Amino acid sequence: MKIIRDVLDNQLVDSDRRHLGKVDGIVIELRDGEPPRLTYIETGMTTLARRIHPRLERWVAAIESSWGAKQSEPFRIPWSKVRNVGIDVEVEIEADTTPALGYEKWLREHIISRIPGAEHGNS
Repeated sequence: MKIIRDVLDNQLVDSDRRHLGKVDGIVIELRDGEPPRLTYIETGMTTLARRIHPRLERWVAAIESSWGAKQSEPFRIPWSKVRNVGIDVEVEIEADTTPALGYEKWLREHIISRIPGAEHGNS
């Protein structure tokens, strides 16, 4: 498997095939005298911004914090939770038990709920 090509930027789906966002980052552990080991995949705007420039990461984190985002840190999923890598990266977690859907929930509570006629049910 080619990690960058096959994993980075692919859609994350949970055990129930619910979308969790994209794989925005990959965390590799460097060990003395041993090959590198893939430990986590990350999702979150700060990780995506860090790929562009560290200053942009700090700016995005500051905006998230000022908007009341409860989770400005990237969400890390242990590689051991990855079940399949294909078109999607399937992970053995439940989306609703993670902060990965923080933006979706924040938008639903603070923006969508104020639009007249907008659907207010869970997606």
